[in-house]
Amino acid sequence: MIKKLPKQNMGESNLGWLQSRFHFSFADYRNPANMHFGVLRVLNDDIVKPKSGFDMHPHDNMEIITYIVDGEITHKDSMGNSETLGRGEVQYLSAGDGIFHSENNESSSDLRLLQIWVFPPKKGLPRLYGSHKYKQEDRDNKFLNIVSSQDGNSAIKIYQDVNIYVSEFDKELEFKIKEGKQIYFVQIEGSSNINGTTLDFGDAMEITNEDKIVINPISKSHILFIEMKK
Repeated sequence: MIKKLPKQNMGESNLGWLQSRFHFSFADYRNPANMHFGVLRVLNDDIVKPKSGFDMHPHDNMEIITYIVDGEITHKDSMGNSETLGRGEVQYLSAGDGIFHSENNESSSDLRLLQIWVFPPKKGLPRLYGSHKYKQEDRDNKFLNIVSSQDGNSAIKIYQDVNIYVSEFDKELEFKIKEGKQIYFVQIEGSSNINGTTLDFGDAMEITNEDKIVINPISKSHILFIEMKK
């Protein structure tokens, strides 16, 4: 089953320094029928203006993945970590019983990122922080597994049983969905056709009870999808 989620139906916010598209209820966007999809609680498509960002703030009992689409993000946290990441690179943390962090755009250009929150399998897990500087060639015309569970094969491993994939492509790609799994799919850039349904820039879809997805680019495409238990 394919359920298309047009970007026009998502929550939106414009604070001047921050423009956001909310795939699920977040901040002032409240929709009791749209709180999460499986273990995926938050997916925000954010544009952060230059010399601004999210000041130091707390998180707990959530696994947070940041995928940088354009520009640069500078991260600092209460564990002493500090670094700057760019396009296609990934930062993650498992907040455990509590962590403070900041995310800022210290450059002179806009920063676009996808911020993804995943419920952990249980509360109070040890805190984790890390990042990986994936290369363009890692995702060109193929699926790159940027995040996996502790038992998976990704360079980034979180506690929850999920796999996150990205790709930039201009030819047909096919992905086999494991039994008992479902997918949340995001068209980051460009447009493509997935199992007969067209997604444009910013659209998303829920994929359930399918054994594979066949993705044909309509224009050069950049996608991200999260495979998780039903």
